[in-house]
Order: sequence, then structure tokens, then C-alpha cells
Amino acid sequence: MEATAAPAPAVFDPWSPAFVADPYPAYAALREAGRVHWFEPTRQYLIPHHADVSALLRDRRLGRTYQHRYAHEDFGRTAPPPEHEPFHTLNDHGMLDLEPPDHTRIRRLVSKAFTPRTVQQLQPYVEKLAGDLVAGLVADGGGDLLTAVAEPLPVAVIAEMLGIPEADRPLLRPWSAAICGMYELNPPDETARAAVRASTEFTEYLRELIAARRAAPGDDLISGLISAYDEGDRLTEQEMISTCVLLLNAGHEATVNSTVNGWSALFHHPAQLAALRADHSLIPSAVEELMRYDTPLQLFERWVLDDVELAGTVIPRGSEVALLFGAANHDPAVFPDPARLDLTRTDNPHISFSAGIHYCIGAPLARLELGASMRALLTQAPTLRLAAEPVRKPNFVIRGMEGLAVEL
Repeated sequence: MEATAAPAPAVFDPWSPAFVADPYPAYAALREAGRVHWFEPTRQYLIPHHADVSALLRDRRLGRTYQHRYAHEDFGRTAPPPEHEPFHTLNDHGMLDLEPPDHTRIRRLVSKAFTPRTVQQLQPYVEKLAGDLVAGLVADGGGDLLTAVAEPLPVAVIAEMLGIPEADRPLLRPWSAAICGMYELNPPDETARAAVRASTEFTEYLRELIAARRAAPGDDLISGLISAYDEGDRLTEQEMISTCVLLLNAGHEATVNSTVNGWSALFHHPAQLAALRADHSLIPSAVEELMRYDTPLQLFERWVLDDVELAGTVIPRGSEVALLFGAANHDPAVFPDPARLDLTRTDNPHISFSAGIHYCIGAPLARLELGASMRALLTQAPTLRLAAEPVRKPNFVIRGMEGLAVEL
């Protein structure tokens, strides 16, 4: 395959700690250098502009998979190594990595659990849980915001919806973290082995839980998916398992990272934090701005199913594009003064929840969780401050912190 795009500027270096610490200046250089760039280390086309990222997310000539139309060989790709099979079986049967008609069928079933009405009914539970978690942090005089509030809130909510017993919930986050390691660029063998191990364990766990729910259905999402399957809506057991894993991973990974990225940004912008403390009505716009300002998912990949032309560059069938959400969310063509954190920003079409048919099904729930934890922290811990400078995780694609030490 011949690349017809100019090579990406050297500042785009996703394995460099300096880049991971602050990728936004490099994104500015990418945007200024053009609309499409070839990145040889991952053999991908990088797309950094908001208008192009937004359009390609909706373009049906691109897909999250190609296997509904092409065999690996016909598409010019090699099959993944056999030892990675448990990860790919799990990953490839979730709706995020499927295209219509399978994607449409599964999403229709799952979306019933994420209607605005259903999410609204969850509000008292989410707000009480957020309040209790923050009360614990306050009683301790501070601690790690990541482990005290950011992680347990969304994990508990999505586990409650699925009907995961409380005693089993500590298993979820380590499995999720190991699986999500495979979404980084060119993951090393060690990461792949951990993801395969987690995929096998997670699959076996859910297979047993589904069998238990078949025998004794409850008022939870897994029971609902089983009954839909039994009513002939053709949801296979593997699709059910993959869907549950996707909901657990996506249902908390982005919310956890949005929480810590957001609070780190607030602590480093004291005037904005003071304005938020003085006026809690800013919470909804603050949630949107913090997701834009330091995007939890920096990059989303798509396969090119049919040739696409962009700015005079033909991106041929069989290519992979990397849609740079972080770059798009800082595009000055869409966001005036994008490097400035502005909690009053009202015109804020960020794409942190993606777009098109793969738009995040849990976006209303994520907004509810982020708003609830922010309100609880502002109300119960108005003097909260950083206790130590946070350390970033070395990951690029999924952007988060190792922890966020705070004190009162």
C-alpha cells in the first residue's frame, strides 16, 4: 500500500512521555501542517481537524470492522495471531466493533436501558452514591480522588444496571484495564497477554452469571438481554457476553478518566474553580468543557472500506485512519481560544462521545455521573485542593491519571 499523504510531523510521538503529558501543542502543529498525515509507525492516516473527524465518523465508507464485507486477505490484512483469539472473540462481537445489520440489532436491544427516562430514574441512586463516596473522602480528610470517588461511582452504577453482585465488583476494574490496554497504539506482547488473560476470565465469569440469570431472572439488563434472546431477537450468547463487557468497560473507563482529568484541570485553573464553587449552575457546561479540554479518549480508529478522498489525498480501501478526538476538540476553527479552559463555554460541539451510528449510547448516564460527583465535591468539600502533582498514565489513546491526591 502506497501512502499518498505527507508524513506526520515529528512532534506527533505518542510513545514520548512529554507528548503524553501534553499532546495539544503537537496537535496544533498537525492541524497547521494539513488535513491528513501518514504515520508510518502504526501505518495509519491521522486526521486532526474537527470538521473532517466529525464527517468521517458519519461516513459509511468507513467502519469499525471490515469482516462483514471482506476476508483478511481480500482486505490486504493479516489475521491476528491465534494466541490473541480470546481477546478478539470478545472484542469483535460487541456492538462498538460491529457494523449493520448486527450493530443495529444489538444497539436496538441495549438502547432500551439507556433512554433518557431510564437514566432519569437512576438519578436519585447516582446522586446518593456520589454523596456517600464524597462523604467518605471528607471524613478521611482527603485521599486519592481516583480510588475514592472517580472509580467506584461509575463501576457501581453500571454493575447495578447489569446485575453484577456487589461482592464481585472489585474484579471488574482490573479486567477492564487489562482489556483496554489493547486499544493503545502497537501494544507490546505483555499487554496483549494480560488482555487475553482478562478476556478469558471475564468471559467465563459472565457465562456463569448469564446461566444463573437464565435460571432465576432478575430486574436487570442481563436478564433483559436474555429474555430478548429467548423472544427470538437473535442475540447470541457471545454477543451478550461481549455487550456486557463493552458496557462495563465503556460505562466506566471514560467517566473515571473524565473525572480525574477534569479535576486536575480545575485545580490548575483556580479562577475557573472559584467561579464554579460560587455558582453551581455552571456544572452542566463545566462537564462539557472539561470533557473537551482534556479528552478522555484521544483517538478512535476506522477501517476504510471504500476509497475516500480528503483534501486531495486518496485514502485507499484497506487503510486505517486514526481520528484524533483530542486534536478535533482543540480546533480553533470550531472552538475560539481552544487552549483556554472556559466553564461558561456554551457553543461546545466536542466529539468526546463520538458521532454517527457509534455515538456513545451511555452519554446521558456519563453526564449524570460526572455532574453528580462534581456537585457532591463542590458541596461537601468546598476547600478541596491538590495534595501532590498528579502523575499521568503512560497511555496515549485512553488518557488518564495514576491517581489524584487531594486534601481538605
